[in-house]
Amino acid sequence: MDPFGNFINGTVTLFSDPLGILIFFGGVVGGMLFGAIPGVSMLTLAAILLPFTAHLSAEHGIMLFSVIYCTGVYGGAITAILFNIPGAPENAPTAFDGYPMTRNGQAGKAVGAAVMCSAIGGTVSAVIMMAATAPIANWAISAFGPPEIFALVFFGLAVAATVGARTLWKGWLSILLGLMIAVVGMDPVGGIERYDFNMPYLLAGIHFIPTILGFFAVSEIFVQAERKATGVYEAPKLSVSFPSVAELIAHKFAVVRSILIGFFCGILPGIGATLAAFMGYNEAVRWSKDRKAFGTGKMEGVISSETANNAATGAAMIPLLALGLPGGALTAMMVGVFQMHDMEPGPLVFLNSPDLVWVVFAAMFFANLSILLVGFLETKTIINLLRIPFQFLAPLILLLATVGAYAVRGLVIDVVVMFIAGVAGFFLRRSGYSVAGIVLGLILGKIGEQTFAQAMQMLHFEWVGFFNRPIAALLILAALLTVAGSIYSAFFRKDRQETL
Repeated sequence: MDPFGNFINGTVTLFSDPLGILIFFGGVVGGMLFGAIPGVSMLTLAAILLPFTAHLSAEHGIMLFSVIYCTGVYGGAITAILFNIPGAPENAPTAFDGYPMTRNGQAGKAVGAAVMCSAIGGTVSAVIMMAATAPIANWAISAFGPPEIFALVFFGLAVAATVGARTLWKGWLSILLGLMIAVVGMDPVGGIERYDFNMPYLLAGIHFIPTILGFFAVSEIFVQAERKATGVYEAPKLSVSFPSVAELIAHKFAVVRSILIGFFCGILPGIGATLAAFMGYNEAVRWSKDRKAFGTGKMEGVISSETANNAATGAAMIPLLALGLPGGALTAMMVGVFQMHDMEPGPLVFLNSPDLVWVVFAAMFFANLSILLVGFLETKTIINLLRIPFQFLAPLILLLATVGAYAVRGLVIDVVVMFIAGVAGFFLRRSGYSVAGIVLGLILGKIGEQTFAQAMQMLHFEWVGFFNRPIAALLILAALLTVAGSIYSAFFRKDRQETL
């Protein structure tokens, strides 16, 4: 049967079963709620539910996890936009421009753009997933290995240096600070202890969730408290106006570009929505004629990151279902669900359990569409939290951030790290450095170090081997050109200003 006929059958199977409907809507709401709570992400919900899926059918268990994945990625955008608290790492780029939009009285437009573009990115990704799972998976696995992924991370870092800092040099120093934080702990290859200062906690590295909460939420509280103390504080302007169709059409190229980036990152095992969001945002900055506007409340920043991270959800299912390779932490848990029901994901699942595959495909398609309905209803209510005066809202945000930091690993030291990052972020922001760049360096640095070590082993420790692989060579060349171009622009602009 053709894909459309299979999709119709999957839809009928999904919505003709009362228990299936209950599980579907439970996954939609649960994913959004847990995705919006910092430190208690969709992975927490999935881990809690994993043992209980043994009592469900295989179709219901896999469908539940796929729906949580779709809506959980979107859920963290709300707190990122309204309070500068990303619900998960993949929502961090959304806060770069989403929160400044809230401060500018455009909270409704920011949340509306996140809702609509999350739905668009996820739905298009689901459609492509249904149409071309097997060939895309085979291409991604054969064409992309650790050298290409490292080159992609290197390119992302090169672009990230231009985001949010007062000067190019402070942008690069911000990236390097993030990279320095990323290398704290055990060497992923040789197990060598690095920068642990004889503290057992640091052997596991500095976790990125407390760091993100500190640099974004806590530092923002300090910034606003300083403004209130000096009499220049302005409360966020309440707005529930959503972006118009014309505004979204004006950003059609950003949407299409971010869908491609998100889908591309999603099909690479181990990469997923986090890199997709950062790459989508970075490319928006790189192709913009007004780069300086990013970080001050530019809607294109929200559109690009939310479209990209949701486009990665459908793509991440492709290597799982076609090749049995999980694309991230949640899809790795889905392998466990398969195994609980004496099944193995991979090519044979399409032959032995086609009904399961198409129920999952249909559920992911409708889960992304449900973001539109539930997201807009949620926005009308939650945006009124901005009416709370700062002296009451600040302790609430600090409490939420503290709970989120502690919930990651149950360690008080994570809360301490969060406040240290908050104080550091406050002074760095005052000095013109980019907390966005630091977070980019931290998250991409961990991915880059791991893939670089794997790549060097593959290439027998011959770095020239990177240039013998066309895709890796192209990405590294693009990164070097980006660095050279930004340096040239900085000097050229300086010289021109001096002559004027």
